[in-house]
Amino acid sequence: MRSRTPDRLCAEAVDLAREAAEEAAAPGTVGDHVAAVADADRVVTHLFECHEPGYRGWRWAVTVARASRAKVVTIDETVLLPGPDALLAPEWVPWSERLRPGDLGPGDLLPTDADDLRLEPGYTGVDGLPPNAAVSEEMEQLAEVEDAEVTPGSPSAQAVAPVRGTIAAVAEELGMRRARVLSRYGLHSAADRWDEAFGAKTPMAQAAPAPCVSCGFLMPLSGSLKQAFGVCANEFSPADGRVVSLTYGCGGHSEAAVMPKAPRPAPPVIDETVVEPMALHPERTGGSVEPDAPAEELGHS
Repeated sequence: MRSRTPDRLCAEAVDLAREAAEEAAAPGTVGDHVAAVADADRVVTHLFECHEPGYRGWRWAVTVARASRAKVVTIDETVLLPGPDALLAPEWVPWSERLRPGDLGPGDLLPTDADDLRLEPGYTGVDGLPPNAAVSEEMEQLAEVEDAEVTPGSPSAQAVAPVRGTIAAVAEELGMRRARVLSRYGLHSAADRWDEAFGAKTPMAQAAPAPCVSCGFLMPLSGSLKQAFGVCANEFSPADGRVVSLTYGCGGHSEAAVMPKAPRPAPPVIDETVVEPMALHPERTGGSVEPDAPAEELGHS
C-alpha cells in the first residue's frame, strides 16, 4: 500500500492554489491556508478559509497535481466544500412528508399515491365470474339478445356516461363509480383527527351546556361515521361547516336558552311543635307508656 504522505512539490504549491481560489471566489473572501490533504500519489488538496457571508465554516478546496517525473504542478479543480463546523441547510425532506393540513390553496393539485393507505379500490371487477363460468356465458348470451353493450374496464375508466344496461351503468346507479374509496385505516384516521379538533375533550365541549347529539343545528352524516359524527350548521358556532363529534358541544346549542336545570331537592321539614313522649325504662314498666300519661309517671316504676 502506497503512503499518503503529501507530495512535496504539490504540498509546496500553496500560492498557486490560493490564486486559483481567489479567481473562483469573490474578492477578499479567501482566508488563511488550513491544511494540505494527500488524495493520491502526486495529488494534493489545499484548504483555505472562506469568509463569504452565509458560508460560515466552509472552505475553499483547490486540488493540484503533477505528472510522473514532472516538476510542474497544475490545477486540477477548485470547489467550495463544507467544513466540520459548517452551517448547512436542513436535510431535504420530500414534499409528501412536509405537507401539512391547510397547505393546499386555490389552484393547487395534490396527487395521491397508488398505494395510499387511506384508500382502497372501489369496483374493479375482480369479484366477477371467470370467462369460463356457466353463468357468465348465460349473461353474455342475454346481453347479445338484448343488444346491450358490455363496457370493459372499471366504471371510473369510462369517459362518457355508460350505456344503460351495462355493468358501469349499474355501478354508477349504486354509487360505485369511484375508482377508490376510503379504507378502514382512512376512516379511523379521519375519525381520530376530527375527534381531536372537535371532540368531547376540547375546552369548548367541556363548558358546553349539552352535546351536539341533541342540537338542532347538527346535520347527520351518512354511512358508518353517522354513528359518531355530524356537520355543524350554526353560523355562530366555532365549528360551523366542520365535522364534529356527537359528544362535542358549544354555547350555540339550539336548546341552550331553554335547557332545563336539574331539580334541587326540597329542604327537610322539622316540626318542633309536637312533643313525642318516650319511656326512659320500658323494660321496668312491662310495656309501652300511653302517650297521654302524666309527665311525673314517666320516671317511676
